[in-house]
Amino acid sequence: MSTQHATAVLGGRRILIGKPGLDGHDIGAKIIALTLRNAGAEVIYTGLRRSPQQIAQVAVDEGVDAVGLSILSGSHKELVADVIAQLRTLKAHDLKVFVGGTIPVEDRAHLHELGVSAVFTADMPLEQVVKTLAELLA
Repeated sequence: MSTQHATAVLGGRRILIGKPGLDGHDIGAKIIALTLRNAGAEVIYTGLRRSPQQIAQVAVDEGVDAVGLSILSGSHKELVADVIAQLRTLKAHDLKVFVGGTIPVEDRAHLHELGVSAVFTADMPLEQVVKTLAELLA
């Protein structure tokens, strides 16, 4: 996918990148935020150590199209479930949720059952992340 095509598809899209839980490592989240911004999306980054409630509230307040969660702590199943529950409470259950980070293969099906639209890992090319999100948000 060319950057020009990705820009056309992601242009006008608002995407929230959140770091739920106590994980203090956000280089991956910042790389994804920059990549999506370069592909034409407006990106809101919540910063480190946000609660699921904070992330869901910012998503609603900012009127985003998708919520990306960066999780390296091993608490992905619980944190994702909590964020999705908070989005439902705020009547924002239609938002696309994607997850990136250290997510074992055996946990991905469970995340999809919770409502996650895509799971990204550190070894996935950034172009593939943009392409997948462009398809999800088309």
